Formats: sequence, C-alpha cells, structure tokens
Amino acid sequence: MLYYPQINPIAFQLGPFKVYWYGIMYVIGFAMAWVLALFRARKPNVNWNKTQVGDLIFYAAIGLVVGARLGYMLFYDFTNFISNPLIIFKTWQGGMSFHGGAIGVIIAMLFFARKYHKKFFEITDFLVPLAPLGLAAGRLGNFINNELWGRVTNMPWGMIYPRAGPLPRHPSQLYELFFEGIVLFVIMWFYSAKPKPRMAVSGLFLLCYGCFRFSLEFFRQPDPQLGFIAFGWLTMGQLLSLPMIIVGILLLYFAYKNKEKKDV
Repeated sequence: MLYYPQINPIAFQLGPFKVYWYGIMYVIGFAMAWVLALFRARKPNVNWNKTQVGDLIFYAAIGLVVGARLGYMLFYDFTNFISNPLIIFKTWQGGMSFHGGAIGVIIAMLFFARKYHKKFFEITDFLVPLAPLGLAAGRLGNFINNELWGRVTNMPWGMIYPRAGPLPRHPSQLYELFFEGIVLFVIMWFYSAKPKPRMAVSGLFLLCYGCFRFSLEFFRQPDPQLGFIAFGWLTMGQLLSLPMIIVGILLLYFAYKNKEKKDV
C-alpha cells in the first residue's frame, strides 16, 4: 500500500499572486511541443519554418486551454457552470477536459490552415506526435492537484489519497501519464518518423488515445457529479472516446486506401 505524498499545489507565491504546479505543467507541455516541432521542422521535405511552428503552438495552446475548460464545464460540470458561470475562470482548481481541448485545437487548426494556406490534415499529422508529452505533463498536474484518483483496489500499489477516504485506490493519473503520455509518444514519434499517407498519423493518434483512455477509465473513479452514465459502468470519458476510436479507424482506412489508388 502506498500513501499519497503531501504536495503543495502552489509552486510559489509572489505577494497575492500564486503560481500553481497545474499551470506550470501546461507551460512545460507547450514548451516540449515547441521544441519537438522545431526538431521535426528541420527534417528534409518538411514544409515548416520557425514562424509557422511558433504560430502553430500558439494557436494550439489557445484552442486547447479554451476548449479544455469549456469542455469540462459542458461535459462534466454543466449544472455548477449554469449556477455559477464565473467558476470557469478557476482553472487552478483543475477541471480541464481532453476531449474539449481536442475540439478547441481542431477549431484553432482550421484558422491556422486558412492563415498559412495549408491543408488541415497536413497540419494535424505534423501536430499530433507533439501532443503526448504534453498530456503526460497534464496528468502529472492532476496527480499533484490530488484529483482524478482511481477506483478502490487491493493491489499492492494501491494509494491512499487524503481527499478520497481511507481505502487504497488505483493511481489512475499515473496510469494515464504512462499510457496516454509516454507510450503514446513512443508510438506516434516512431510511426511518424518516415513519410506516411495523409491522415494516417492523425488517425493513429485518435485510435490509440481513444483505446487507451477507454480502457483506463475502468480504473478511474467517475466524476462524482456524473457517476456512471449508462449500463452501470460507462463513464463520460469512455463515451467521448468512442467517436475518437471510430474516426481514427476511418482515417487510417481512407489514408491507406487513397495511397493504394495513387500507387496504381
């Protein structure tokens, strides 16, 4: 049995201004994405320059933060949002939805594509291999915030969280950090290392993330304000991941089907 380490969610304070580890994790995630994007842009036959990379990360950051917060309010905490709309600004308390963030990034990339006259999937195929390490940083932020803990377990690595009662629970934030972050990064980085058909990289990301998230939700405690939304086991995270899996499969299918047509 493990005990949750006492971590102050506030990294440091300057007068009344508090800087939270949760926010720092987002900054680290964007910084890693920027460095990786610059590295990818230096590869032969990659039509990206430093200005485009900088703007790409900026557009993605705005879309992610706005979409993730709005998504959480709409998908997970709509009742509280309606009763107290100002709660949307309390991002230091956590409450960011990956699926909402993904929608926000998609919208931001449409604007980016229009500005730089690039094709949408050319952008997303370049972008998605940069995302997993940022996801890992975000899950570490969840762990530091002492939130999104797992379901009760009798496994030896079960962890007792001070805000979750006396029973040991799966450290589901760390599971997600490993699979949605590190494992997904390795898969995407090596898969995209060589040219692939347009849409294939984006499709694989959606498929892998959707499968990882759907599976790991079985270890994660459902949000208390929602609980299970169907069948006594389906969570909102699983429901939102299903379209990702389906779209990912379709993108991979059409990517390789179109490649075969071009090769004929």
